[in-house]
Amino acid sequence: MEEDASLFPKKLLDDAPLVEDETDELEDPEFVLDSVPGGAENKADPGSSCPGKEQNADKRKQRPAVQDRMQASLLRRDLSHLDQLHEEKDLFIQKTRAELRACRRRMGLLAKQQESVAADLAAERAAGNTAAVGRLEAASQRLCSELGNERDLQAKMTAVLQESVSAMWHIEIQERQLEDTRKSARAEAPAARRCLRERGASGKAERNRLLRVRRSVCLQTERGLRRQKLVEDAQKNHRKAVKFLKASLGRVREQQREEALEARERMRRRRDAVLALKNSISASRETLRKFQAWDQAKAELAEQKAQAEKEVILAQGGDAFKHFCHQRRRRELEAQNRAFAEEQKLRKHEIVRRISKEEAEEGRRKQRPPPPRPAGRPALRGRTWSYVAAFHAGKSTLLRSSPQLQEGRSALPQASLLVKAVSSESVQADGGSLGRAEETLARPEIPGLWKEDYKPYQVPKEDMDQKPVGGTKMDKDVLARTVQRLHSGVIRKQVASRREFRGCPFNSKPKLVHFKDFDIGKVYKKKITLINATYTINYCKLVGVEESLRDFIHIDFDPPGPMSAGMSCEVLVTFKPMVNKDLEGNVSFLAQTGRFSVPLKCSTKKCSLSLDKELIDFGSYVVGETASRTVTLTSLGGLGTRFRFLLASECCDTDTSPSALSTSSSFTYEDKGFYDKIATSFSEQLMEGNESSPTDVPSQKESGKLDVKEQEEGRPVEGVTLTTIVTVPPNEGQTEFSLGEITEGEIGPFSSIKVPVIFTPIVPGAVSTRFKVVFKNQQCPTLYFKVVGVAIDVPVWVPKPNVDLKICMYDRLYQDSILVHTRSKAALRLNFEVCKELQGHLELLPKTGYIQALSSYSVQLKFLPRRSLPEDAGKYFDKESRVLEAPMTIRVADQIKPVGFTVHAIVTTSDLELSPSGVDFGYCTVYEAIRTQVSLCNHSLLPQEFGFVGLPKFVDIQPNDGFGTILPLETLQLDVIFQPTEAKEYNFELVCKSEINRCFKLTCRAVGVHPPLELSHYQVKFAATSLYDTSVATLYVINSRRSKNSPTPSVPRIGLADASPVGPTSFEFLLPPDSPITISPSVGTVWPGKRCLVRVAFRPVLPSELIHQEALQALTKEAEAKSSQKDTATQRKDKRRQSFSTLWLQNRDRLFQASASQPPELQKEDLTSSSQEYQAAQATLTRSFQGKFDKFVVPCVVASGDTKDRKGTEPLSFSPHNTVYLELWCPAVAPSIVVTSDKGKTIADFGDIAVGHRGIKKVSIQNISPEGLDLEYSVLNPNGPFVLLNPISKLASGETRVLELSFYPRESVLAQEMLDVITKRGTLSLALVGTGVASVTTCSIEGGVLNMGYAIAGESTSASFKLQNNSPLPIKFSVQLDSLSTRSGDQHRLPQFLASPAQRTEVVGTQNYSGQSVFSVVPVEGVMEPGRAQDFTVTFSPDHESLYFSDRLQVMLFEKKISHQILLQGAARKHTMFVEGGDPLDVPVESLTVMPACEPQRREGDPQPGPPSPEAEELKPILVTLDYVQLGTDTPAPPATRELQVGCIRTTQLSPKKTVEFSLDSIASLQHKGFTIEPSKGFVERGQTKTISISWMPPIDFDPDHPLMVSALLQLRGDVKETYKVLFVAQVVSGP
Repeated sequence: MEEDASLFPKKLLDDAPLVEDETDELEDPEFVLDSVPGGAENKADPGSSCPGKEQNADKRKQRPAVQDRMQASLLRRDLSHLDQLHEEKDLFIQKTRAELRACRRRMGLLAKQQESVAADLAAERAAGNTAAVGRLEAASQRLCSELGNERDLQAKMTAVLQESVSAMWHIEIQERQLEDTRKSARAEAPAARRCLRERGASGKAERNRLLRVRRSVCLQTERGLRRQKLVEDAQKNHRKAVKFLKASLGRVREQQREEALEARERMRRRRDAVLALKNSISASRETLRKFQAWDQAKAELAEQKAQAEKEVILAQGGDAFKHFCHQRRRRELEAQNRAFAEEQKLRKHEIVRRISKEEAEEGRRKQRPPPPRPAGRPALRGRTWSYVAAFHAGKSTLLRSSPQLQEGRSALPQASLLVKAVSSESVQADGGSLGRAEETLARPEIPGLWKEDYKPYQVPKEDMDQKPVGGTKMDKDVLARTVQRLHSGVIRKQVASRREFRGCPFNSKPKLVHFKDFDIGKVYKKKITLINATYTINYCKLVGVEESLRDFIHIDFDPPGPMSAGMSCEVLVTFKPMVNKDLEGNVSFLAQTGRFSVPLKCSTKKCSLSLDKELIDFGSYVVGETASRTVTLTSLGGLGTRFRFLLASECCDTDTSPSALSTSSSFTYEDKGFYDKIATSFSEQLMEGNESSPTDVPSQKESGKLDVKEQEEGRPVEGVTLTTIVTVPPNEGQTEFSLGEITEGEIGPFSSIKVPVIFTPIVPGAVSTRFKVVFKNQQCPTLYFKVVGVAIDVPVWVPKPNVDLKICMYDRLYQDSILVHTRSKAALRLNFEVCKELQGHLELLPKTGYIQALSSYSVQLKFLPRRSLPEDAGKYFDKESRVLEAPMTIRVADQIKPVGFTVHAIVTTSDLELSPSGVDFGYCTVYEAIRTQVSLCNHSLLPQEFGFVGLPKFVDIQPNDGFGTILPLETLQLDVIFQPTEAKEYNFELVCKSEINRCFKLTCRAVGVHPPLELSHYQVKFAATSLYDTSVATLYVINSRRSKNSPTPSVPRIGLADASPVGPTSFEFLLPPDSPITISPSVGTVWPGKRCLVRVAFRPVLPSELIHQEALQALTKEAEAKSSQKDTATQRKDKRRQSFSTLWLQNRDRLFQASASQPPELQKEDLTSSSQEYQAAQATLTRSFQGKFDKFVVPCVVASGDTKDRKGTEPLSFSPHNTVYLELWCPAVAPSIVVTSDKGKTIADFGDIAVGHRGIKKVSIQNISPEGLDLEYSVLNPNGPFVLLNPISKLASGETRVLELSFYPRESVLAQEMLDVITKRGTLSLALVGTGVASVTTCSIEGGVLNMGYAIAGESTSASFKLQNNSPLPIKFSVQLDSLSTRSGDQHRLPQFLASPAQRTEVVGTQNYSGQSVFSVVPVEGVMEPGRAQDFTVTFSPDHESLYFSDRLQVMLFEKKISHQILLQGAARKHTMFVEGGDPLDVPVESLTVMPACEPQRREGDPQPGPPSPEAEELKPILVTLDYVQLGTDTPAPPATRELQVGCIRTTQLSPKKTVEFSLDSIASLQHKGFTIEPSKGFVERGQTKTISISWMPPIDFDPDHPLMVSALLQLRGDVKETYKVLFVAQVVSGP
């Protein structure tokens, strides 16, 4: 049985259902799409199948398919049931057999036990052991019963096993019977799974379709609502616009009516003015004629007089010519004398006027109080400065009138030498002695007034009879009415949103134009910004300035036109002061809503002085101590003055005060160089004379002290022009207060002077003193200030009453020693106390001590500020400034008044603040690092050292690795760089420690991302690339993951999220805009385990904005050069009439105007990339390019899926977190080879070249690199039109060579190729462009046949046609006739008259007997310009009669191409009449055989008399065949019709008849036969033809089997008479 059970293998058991295995794959749309049924693979393309046919087929097969599926399902269920039963039975049989084997083993054991019990029983019985026998018998019985039970169990199990085996056999038999069904089910299992997947996919597609439908419905609804809203808004806006448009149109119409009225009025005024001008011109002409007549009469009289005088001189024997020359010279000399006398008279008047003016000024100067004189002899420096000040002020008369200089000359012999030195070396006047100082130093107020050729202006006589200044009364009335009318027309009310604007229409910035502290002769400019403050558009017009300001104020204002609300314009105000006085006024403007003005004020330099304090309180000081305070004198005005500090009780006399120097207010520190020259020359004179002034020594020392002190105090010395240093002696009454060294001197404009006030208490008690400051300028009031102090007498004092601990930090210990002195002669006990508020922060040790007599004692100060100091200190601590002022008290035994001192300290914190406190790096891939900036702020007033300690491996801090020193209140920017090592979430803290071991934490978090794709290189460093060259680098995009269970160290995921699916992964590089980078491919898909090659190209170019700027600058320089040349020519003409200063100002103004006027013109020019200026600027910048380095970071986004699976333009779902970055280093350098020809253009444009022709272009290249280069060239298209004729292999440094390029187009096409000149330092790309143009012409003859018609033999007729050149190139053409060209193949052909009509191919027909061509063409050759047409004239000149003249005309282009072929045809007759039509009766080729001469026929017009015989007339036959088409018995057929043409040839011969008459006889008989002929007779004019229509209907008695033949005679009468026999042949044919 066991062997039988082992016969059934396990592989036959179906361990799992067939359908449920793939249920987890139904949701994969890609799997569903890829799994196509096998039957569908053999069918046609699904896109080309018909959906209707598939549905019909499905319907036909639906019923059998359902039955098959049901049967298969039942079979699969039965098989599954059988398999289950088979497995159960097999398992049951195995268990039964195991139990049966166990039962047999138990039965064997029981039998053995029974035998042993029987043996023991027999032995015990033999021994007589009853008890043992009984026990053994019981055991034997038990064994017998157990053995019986086992036998029964064995029998039952055997029966059950047999039944199970038989059932197993039956099951196997059934399985064998269903084996085929099982195989078919297994074969159908994949199809079933595919079917299920297809159902799932179709269901999913249906759900997606319904979702898209719902979305589209929602979008349509939303769009409809939005469209409805837009329509409503548009209608509402339209109604508003219509309303405002009506109002605007009304205003416009009103304005137009007003403008029309104004135009008519203006036209009327113009007419009146024209009429007045016409009358004036007539009167002027009449007056001019009178004057001309008078001048002519005077000239004739003078000529007569001169002639008479000449005759008298000649009669006397003298020389008339010499006499007239002397007379003319004498008259010229008299005129010059008169002009000179007049000029001397005018100069005399001018000198007298200036002398009187100077005397008046001298008188006013003498009336002033004289300057104070020093007690002793004036110093030489003082006299020098007096002369310098007088010269600078233009007062050279001081050299003679100043008593100081007179006294100086008498006292010091070297004074004149000093004056000469100063005047010659420093002043640099004209070379001359001191006596000519007036001519040297004085200058005229008007340049050129004192010149010898100066002529004063004379008022012309015409200007004497002028109208009054204000005009007549009528003029004033007219002006008033005009102003009122203009005002009413200009000013309008402005209403916006039903609100009328009121107020000033424009706001001015600044509101007041103030020119402060001006100097006469200088020019000041300020800008005013006018802002439209109205509701709508407004206008602004400059009215002007007030009458009092017109001589000094000039306004530059360009009306901006209409200005919207809020817009602004600028006004330039120029102020040129001519008088030294304050001016006030307004600048008036006129707006559309009314006038407004901007106030204007001009202030002269004034002296404004003030003291910083009026009371100086020294407080309490012990007798013997010294304290100092400063008082500051500040000048706030633009005019300096002299000051002096005095006691209030002291009298002030500024005139008698000692003054070392007398200077002018106009001499400032700006003349320092001038002073240095004077001092140098003065020192040289002193060294030569070996003399020195004793008064100069102390002044020099004091000035040196002043300079040193000024520099120590940190104040500039420039503010004080001159300072006198004296010491005020202490007053006998009060000597406690004294002033410092600076008590008087000169204070300059906008400067300040500090004067120390010293307090030295002598006697205990309160002391006060009042001081005053007096000034030389009378307009400055006297300033007063008061000084108070208290002197105390205490035996114990502290020499440092203020203990400054500088800057202290919280929670830090600071110590200092306090020294206490005593003047007592006994020992004293001291108690040191700290105020209650600061006892927790300050401590004095020891608290009690003893100071010995006349000695000192030191106490220790400990200061430990706590964080609670601001709250504990209260009033002693200023929270804003952080200053602590702690009063300390020293109590002395037996002394009521304690001794105090103050502890000063600035308490600051030691906090460092990290901002922000937390940093979120976001998502970062493991292939990159993220940098963020963190601000570290030091809130302390002391510098602190810091450092970040314990940094993790994936974090870095720069600069200096996170260590450094931060200054007080400084904020440092630190870069925190995070680079994850694996994909997970990061949360960590960065610790920053200060030098006092304080920790400041920065919380950071980030998410590490492992992207599905990686780059082979994340950084690409390009080599130095030349401009317009290309550098290429390659890298790979790698998808390293092969399967889900691949042994990779890190699975692609975002943080701790699920891993990315394994499959195709797409990428896309996002390039920055306007970058010189190209990546190809920028989009792609990488399959698992594969990689994609990516090409990165770098091509540096110059920005177009820079090239435009360079081109504009070049154009600006060129325009300025042209303008400067014109200005130079103008200046040469005016150089003799203008002074140097005037010429410089004019040049500056002209240059400014030129530079200001050029940019608008240059901006109008269109600088395109193809313009010459653009190319030249590009070449210039390329040569001067210094190099550039750029760094680009290009993101590469990653998405799962293939780009081919996108539906239409639907983008893939790129994850922003799975983004890798590519860093590119792009250095650009200047090219090594540049193009020097054609302004550096790298485009060789051959232009338009005709097809089949060659164009040559030369390109010059230069090596601008410092070394020689080997050249290589890219390969041009061998089948293309471009060829490099002379390739150059080497190019030395600085060498220039020429490349020759050829362009040979073979077809009409635009050709373009790139020629690369390759070197080791870069590549130069030349763009080769050319256009092959085909020669396109059109002919005005359609059909290619030109029929010349009929002509008289021996005469000629002409016709013309046109050829149009439609190509952009000129075309060279030539015309050929076949009759004149050689034909090589004609000698092997048959004669034309022997060949059949189908075989005749020749186009050259009958020719002239004379040998000349019957056809001629003019012109034969020439050139057709582009777009032009060429007229050709064809002349037909037959010399005999023929109907078959023909020839072919060929138009050749460029002597190569046949453009057009035109067939020329013509006929010739001897007489003027001809007949056309009918059937041909002869061949179209004439024989060359000579016909024998015969007697000519007699025709009308022959000179021989006698009527001609009819037999002798020639009858020319004409055959006319008419076919009547019989359609049927019921349908009537149309008659058969033919036509004959009778014509009259236009001729130049004289003929008695101008027309041709024709007639056809036998009309009645023809009509009887069914013929209808219209017309039967008539006449034809010259050059015209007439048609004879012939129609035939078969008569009733017509026999269809026999054609009808009828003849008639056609007679033509012209210059001769001709008779034609017309044969009519009619027949009936059957229709189709």
